Amino acid sequence: QVKLVESGGGLAQPGGSLQLSCTASGVSFGLTDIGWYRQAPGRQRELVAVATPRASANYNDSVKGRFTISRDNASLRSTVVLQMNNLKPEDTAVYYCNARNVVSQLPYWGQGTQVTVSS
Repeated sequence: QVKLVESGGGLAQPGGSLQLSCTASGVSFGLTDIGWYRQAPGRQRELVAVATPRASANYNDSVKGRFTISRDNASLRSTVVLQMNNLKPEDTAVYYCNARNVVSQLPYWGQGTQVTVSS
């Protein structure tokens, strides 16, 4: 059974930092991209950043240079951390952890965590 457990998020001021963490279990780590998407009110869900099974990373252009994703594969679970620096009000959204099998493309989603950037 696939399980994604998210933590982090909350309120930050513009220019501040927050960290999101997602621990995935029940997936084939060598075949699963794990990353973060976000959805702001009235907008479509969009990719923020993704870590591949070999821990390379892809980013949305809007977060390049500000966000960093890292991945650690343990024996029974994989943890992905999204470090968000220099936050902007437009980063405000619900952030969702996503695990996607690269062969089947079958996606799994976390429950979502709110990130609010406001002064």
